[in-house]
Amino acid sequence: MDVKDFAGKAAIVTGAAKGIGYGIAKYLIEHGATVVLNDIDVTAVEEAVAELNALDRGRALAYAGDAGCVDFIYRMVDYAAGLDGCRFELVVANAGLTEFGDFFTFTEKSFQKIVDLNLRGTFFLAQAAGNKLREQESGGRIILIGSNVGSRAYHNLAAYGMSKAAIAMLAQQLTLDLGPLGITVNCVAPGATLTARTSVEEPDYAGIWAELNPNGRVGLPEDVAAAVGFLLSPAASHITGQQLYVDGGWTGYAPSPFSAERLRSRDKKAVG
Repeated sequence: MDVKDFAGKAAIVTGAAKGIGYGIAKYLIEHGATVVLNDIDVTAVEEAVAELNALDRGRALAYAGDAGCVDFIYRMVDYAAGLDGCRFELVVANAGLTEFGDFFTFTEKSFQKIVDLNLRGTFFLAQAAGNKLREQESGGRIILIGSNVGSRAYHNLAAYGMSKAAIAMLAQQLTLDLGPLGITVNCVAPGATLTARTSVEEPDYAGIWAELNPNGRVGLPEDVAAAVGFLLSPAASHITGQQLYVDGGWTGYAPSPFSAERLRSRDKKAVG
């Protein structure tokens, strides 16, 4: 891709203070875009913007708030569309949360948190962006961030997996509404990705997923960012309604750490 593919364009990336969202925002800025970084953590998103602006000429802007709140989403889109010197055309609905929990005891509170951010936030960001792009008559690109867990069962992630499967279907559905307007909409589905959060949750996260992924390594935010960048680029103008896995081949056979633990436990019992 050309380093100026997104010059003169404004983008929104939600959940962008850290991890995958930050990686996507950084990629877009490096390729010429002005990026509105959203996150509910005010301090974290302001720090992320300061880091990015130190690297690349002040084209990162913070817009802190709840990406699951519809009123806030519409205000954020208006803000991005009102920026001087660039045209709002790019959206990445990255904000989401993971709630692990046993199906038989999973709480209504945890379920509602997933619905509010993963589903409502994604749907209404696509709606708000679609309305603005239709008003501008400019065309555009929308990326929804799913997960390979939306396509393969994973222990203790029933509600999360359900939400991500719905996001992939939303990308398909929206082709009917957005296609005639020159707007593409696709879903990028990351697999296990090494971030500050995942490395804290599991100290050997990289090592475990290097064994489980067919390509022999864990995913990085840069891997997801490159896939998102391609689908936002002019080169992907005829690609819409698709789900692209960025998971090192994991969905090909989908082993999990839980499966490995169960097999090891079974083997120990057999030996004993």
